[in-house]
Amino acid sequence: MIPIFILHTWLLGLLSLGIVGAAGWLAHEWQQRSWHWDDGLQRSFFHPNLGWNEPTALLVAAVLLALVALFGGSMVRAGLWLLKRKDDKPADDPRIAPVPVKTQTVEAPDGSQLYVALHGPEDGTPLILTHGWGLHSAEWNLTVRALASRYRLIVWDEPGLGSSTRPPQRDYTVENLAHCLSAVLPLAGEKPAFLAGHSIGGMITLTFCRLYPEALRSRVAGLILTHTTPTNPVRTTKGTAFYTAIEKPVLVPLMYLTIALSPLVWLLNWLSYRNGTAHLSTKHGSFAGTEKWSQIEFATQFQPKASPAVLARGMLGMMQYDARAVLPAIQVPTLVVAGDKDSTTKKEASEEMRSTIPGARLVTLKPARHLGLIEHHGEYAKAVSAFVESVLTTARPSPAGALRQ
Repeated sequence: MIPIFILHTWLLGLLSLGIVGAAGWLAHEWQQRSWHWDDGLQRSFFHPNLGWNEPTALLVAAVLLALVALFGGSMVRAGLWLLKRKDDKPADDPRIAPVPVKTQTVEAPDGSQLYVALHGPEDGTPLILTHGWGLHSAEWNLTVRALASRYRLIVWDEPGLGSSTRPPQRDYTVENLAHCLSAVLPLAGEKPAFLAGHSIGGMITLTFCRLYPEALRSRVAGLILTHTTPTNPVRTTKGTAFYTAIEKPVLVPLMYLTIALSPLVWLLNWLSYRNGTAHLSTKHGSFAGTEKWSQIEFATQFQPKASPAVLARGMLGMMQYDARAVLPAIQVPTLVVAGDKDSTTKKEASEEMRSTIPGARLVTLKPARHLGLIEHHGEYAKAVSAFVESVLTTARPSPAGALRQ
């Protein structure tokens, strides 16, 4: 989730509120027309005239809209299940969570408590997986299930998301999130780790490279940058000219409004989930057509669970992010993964990273949007594994214990 999605959040929320409001107005109109005046008794009485008439049409419309508001999501999910049920196997279902070998809490430099889950053999090559904004570590379920038998996978929840606590100072800048990543890195042990990040996870990884350049010479074996960008994502999304023009006059004020009205926006997000508009938005915005029903449901469930205030503060932090200056200085092997149809962080952003980071490699998932790592989880896992193995094969231990090509 990047800053432009604040518009989607409000539009879907207001649409959901409009459905509820329309149902209430129609019910009120029907109720008003069902009261009649008795001249003899000199009083009004309630007597609905049910049949093929306008008042009954108002009642039927009110009931239908109420059903859509409360149970539309069930109908949409049923329709998507019918369309997408073919070949939807357990192996493709990200809702099936792998059981970690160990879970623990790490205190970040800002005082927040970070939830961390460890999978795979303790002596395996460590991979630290950093999720996208608005999601949490479960985003990596399919990747963990594919790679945990070979590698030591360390997945963590960013502050304010999943099971991690919020920063006491409400600091959601990408720099602070990179400091949080630095607190997780020691869990990799003595072996240099591969840092994999999706969306803001990639931004956090690149910011980590800027803030901790010495770690690239001793603690980091390689980078895996997935569906991400080297600069403010407003500049690398579809329709960037329009979104850049409205960034300060519209997007930024909407962030602060979301923070102030967080409980209301949270309720609107739940209404969107209940009426199915969130599912349709996720399907068309995050997937490219080959996704499974279980993957749509999995990705949509994140939206109503995250705090809108946390999401808005993180989006404000992204608007100040720029890691382009550090790209030429990255001297560890880097894999960039793009989606050919990703409109959230366009492929051009991945191509810029590939051409600027020395020796970087680019893998493009097809067809794929912003959740290509889930839609094409098998291909993604193979690309990550092949990259890691190629680095390990060509690496040699230096006297200081670092990796060098």
